Amino acid sequence: MDLDGDGHTDLISGSWPGEIFFFRGSPRCSFAAPVKLKDKSGKTINIGGGRFESADEFLLIGDATFEENAKGKTVIRFEGEDIEIPEAKKGLIGGTASSVHAVDWNADGKIDLLIGEVEGRVYLVPNEAKGKGLAFGKERALYAGGKVIQVPGGDAGPFAADWDGDGKTDLLVGAGDGSVWFYRNVGTAREPELASGVQLVSPGENTQGPDASREPRRGVRAKICAVDYDGDGRLDLLVGDYARHRRPEPTAQEKAKQARAYKDLVEVGKQYRELDSKLSGPKAVKDKVEREKAEREIQAVDKRRKELRKVAVPREYEHHGWVWLFKRTPAKRSAFR
Repeated sequence: MDLDGDGHTDLISGSWPGEIFFFRGSPRCSFAAPVKLKDKSGKTINIGGGRFESADEFLLIGDATFEENAKGKTVIRFEGEDIEIPEAKKGLIGGTASSVHAVDWNADGKIDLLIGEVEGRVYLVPNEAKGKGLAFGKERALYAGGKVIQVPGGDAGPFAADWDGDGKTDLLVGAGDGSVWFYRNVGTAREPELASGVQLVSPGENTQGPDASREPRRGVRAKICAVDYDGDGRLDLLVGDYARHRRPEPTAQEKAKQARAYKDLVEVGKQYRELDSKLSGPKAVKDKVEREKAEREIQAVDKRRKELRKVAVPREYEHHGWVWLFKRTPAKRSAFR
């Protein structure tokens, strides 16, 4: 995707805080450091972002961090500004989990943005540049069948393509429950109008407990790409997800490795406790040089302890992001008598 029209492929990405990041491409297929996309007024694009206050909370949705200012007071740093948290209120930072697709949505020759967010809605951010370039206007929610699009499970991941082959751009959306939805453009190329959604891919799963699978299964938070993967002239679907499943039963070799790691972990635990006693408690050393030595040693031992624990006591669940291929099959033809 060449967003800025300079002839080089660029990258564009949503983010958990909600801002849209642009990675400008170069002739050598490398990319510049990301910058946040802004609208034509100079405001950073983050649908649903900003400052919100309730009786007892101060919430900032966006790319922000908690910092300590010169007065020793905790502030929220956002867009180069240190924002003081109101007295007697709890400061919070959140995000909108944006997902973005760049496409010429209304066939006017300019690249627009489709942005999905954590509540499951999809927004169009139109490119209102008079000529070439980028001048993004005010976002507006997309409707389908007369209702605002809101996919099940939130976390909308939009993708635009001519799915039905009628020459008009349709909308595909991955959903938080792992399903994928198709919204047919029943309007025109210049003035898209979307029909109610049709489910193309069923929901995935993200199960915990005794019923959780030990084998790879389709997960949730579907993000999609429509592409002719096998070159047969039909668009297929690539569906990325977030999945969690129970770890497979360890092999005999893995069990032996875990046993050795556990034995080493016991010894390293003893070393850690001995060093810790030099830094705290009634036996703590007072000599500065000895304390500094003990601090360095305990850091190294603690690092080793964490490494061994990962092997000796593996987590019950594994977390993955799989990519699944759904190949398009030829449409069935009706039989005529």
